[in-house]
Amino acid sequence: MNSIFQTCTLSDIACTSKKSIISGPFGSDIGSRFFQKDGVPVIRGNNLSLGAAKFIDDGFVFISKEKAEELNAYAIRNDLIFTAAGTIGQVGLIETKSRYSEYVISNKQLRVRLDLNKVNPLYAYYWFSSPWMKKDIINKNTGSTVPLINLGVIRSLQINIPKDRRIQDKIVAVLSSIDEKIETNNKINSTIESLAKTIYDYWFVQFDFPDQNGKPYKSSGGKMVWNNLLKRKIPEGWEVKRLDLMESEIITGKTPSTIDPDNFNGDIPFICIGDIRGNMHVTKTQITLSKKGADTHKAKFIPEGSICVTCIATPGLVGFATKDSQTNQQINSIVCEKLENRYYLYFYLQDYFKRVKAKTGNTFANMNKEDFSSILTVQPTSATLLHFAKIVTPLIQECLVKSEENNTLSELRDWLLPMLMNGQVKVL
Repeated sequence: MNSIFQTCTLSDIACTSKKSIISGPFGSDIGSRFFQKDGVPVIRGNNLSLGAAKFIDDGFVFISKEKAEELNAYAIRNDLIFTAAGTIGQVGLIETKSRYSEYVISNKQLRVRLDLNKVNPLYAYYWFSSPWMKKDIINKNTGSTVPLINLGVIRSLQINIPKDRRIQDKIVAVLSSIDEKIETNNKINSTIESLAKTIYDYWFVQFDFPDQNGKPYKSSGGKMVWNNLLKRKIPEGWEVKRLDLMESEIITGKTPSTIDPDNFNGDIPFICIGDIRGNMHVTKTQITLSKKGADTHKAKFIPEGSICVTCIATPGLVGFATKDSQTNQQINSIVCEKLENRYYLYFYLQDYFKRVKAKTGNTFANMNKEDFSSILTVQPTSATLLHFAKIVTPLIQECLVKSEENNTLSELRDWLLPMLMNGQVKVL
């Protein structure tokens, strides 16, 4: 080991308090009846992710301050959060810019409060979220059926850390600069997608698409006709069809046998729910298939540009495949024969699931292929769809460019990470 580094355990760099490393008590005795619209946010699996996002500070359920005090499992800024059950190996850091001053962890998580005099919390995050530490944590699984890690495992995890805090800070500065660029790209993409969605809403929700004179259709007196299926008016000349009559090729994914490890870790993207969440374009997947694995379900291939829609467990996430891929059985994919339908259906299906949730209070927990195929879609005229595609295609392509740039930046960060943290590359 380089002489400027020392090997410690996570317990060594935690605060000396007895509550410095805790497991969450939020268990089966607490259900949705305790959730409310505001209060103390509860950290769940969706708040921890892989990649540049150290902590997803959104999508919370809340409990009362009284209930939070009863649980006494607080997490605050600069705390590390580890998943302890199910998907182990995920690590999050509550950053100093977080929205809330305190959170509560669930029973599937462990919280570590660091001694900030010993370690830069970002250095600890980069180390424990690294590929080698994820592998190490998974190898320390103590569960028989469900993957588990316990407090003893977490306390004993090792970290190589520069003795000089200034070197820690310099390493963090290099890695953070890459993450900041990734975050900037994500913000640009969010802005671009919002712009495209605004155009979609103006044209296809308010029905003020350009008429033959270039004027907003409905606002300029364009004729609206009653549709019995939708129980509302739509522009004259538009139709209402089942989704599979608008685009007939719909493919439900399937997972190759997980018993045979040779089915995985190849070059073929295998799209799952987590790969679509927060991503318009699926440029990278956590799981890949080998040719052998993909060939077990040859009919399940979807081409680049297919629309992937989650229909089980977390229905209503929509994204585009960017390579020839396969998906798991929780996803239905639309292979668009008419390219002008692609971006229209992307926004239409997002809106559809939001409308269902707003109307019923939830979305379908399990939507099969027939349910999905029978979704009623409003089909504008071909001329309108072509015009819309011409306008939004450059915007959506720019999003793809930024997403692919982020992949390159992530690979650079992951390449630098081990060399910076074992002294092979020195920072000045």
